[in-house]
Amino acid sequence: MAAPSVAVDNLNPKVLNCEYAVRGEIVIHAQRLQQQLQTQPGSLPFDEILYCNIGNPQSLGQKPVTFFREVIALCDHPCLLEKEETKSLFSADAISRATTILASIPGRATGAYSHSQGIKGLRDAIAAGIASRDGYPANADDIFLTDGASPGVHMMMQLLIRNEKDGILCPIPQYPLYSASIALHGGALVPYYLNESTGWGLEISDLKKQLEDSRLKGIDVRALVVINPGNPTGQVLAEENQRDIVKFCKNEGLVLLADEVYQENIYVDNKKFNSFKKIARSMGYNEDDLPLVSFQSVSKGYYGECGKRGGYM
Repeated sequence: MAAPSVAVDNLNPKVLNCEYAVRGEIVIHAQRLQQQLQTQPGSLPFDEILYCNIGNPQSLGQKPVTFFREVIALCDHPCLLEKEETKSLFSADAISRATTILASIPGRATGAYSHSQGIKGLRDAIAAGIASRDGYPANADDIFLTDGASPGVHMMMQLLIRNEKDGILCPIPQYPLYSASIALHGGALVPYYLNESTGWGLEISDLKKQLEDSRLKGIDVRALVVINPGNPTGQVLAEENQRDIVKFCKNEGLVLLADEVYQENIYVDNKKFNSFKKIARSMGYNEDDLPLVSFQSVSKGYYGECGKRGGYM
């Protein structure tokens, strides 16, 4: 009798090496308990489970921002714009925004294939927002729209990792997307440790040590991941620290992968977010001097649109 053609022991070992702790054993157990609550009401000393393992605001009761949902509804069903009663059901701002967006989409259809980098008109708007944020020009042709920041991260790992000797420097603790995607693409995780005693600061001396140790082992370290503001640590890097990181990447020939999805989530007066692009440009570096990829997402900030999947790199 032939062995099963698909079994755990003959799956891609890179997939088996992936670990995604925020969706691991505790969550699986919670899902079992939720199933029990549905099939056997009253069998547990509680009647509801709140999933706090991952940033997921709407599952905890955060209401979607009305403006976003009105715009999406009008874009997805544009014939509503032709009805007189729409003016009383939707805000004038939402009607205006939907009209503008639809005008930038070939065929005015959100269900159609777009340019591989995403709709040009939307990339123009993002570029204008980045330029306004940083005070330096941004080019829409450098922007890729993605269905959340995670696919952008996976795309970069796919581009950078050629074999098991290609390494990526990643912070510890970190959001497990990075360790999981490095494992999935068959590369080497090169950890660097954030210093809790200095507010989870990033020490350049530790980066250098990890880089040198890895090179001695034959690992070609190709990129540095920086999560700023931090996840799960919540730190906001000081401008001087960011300058040191940029210099380090420039001197060592590393791609700087800047996860900046929490840039709107700063709740203290003495901290200020600066994008790595702004820092690099202020130091006189352009795209020829430093390969830099930054990630943004509508899952975070005040938007909380985790299930709608939108982002860019």
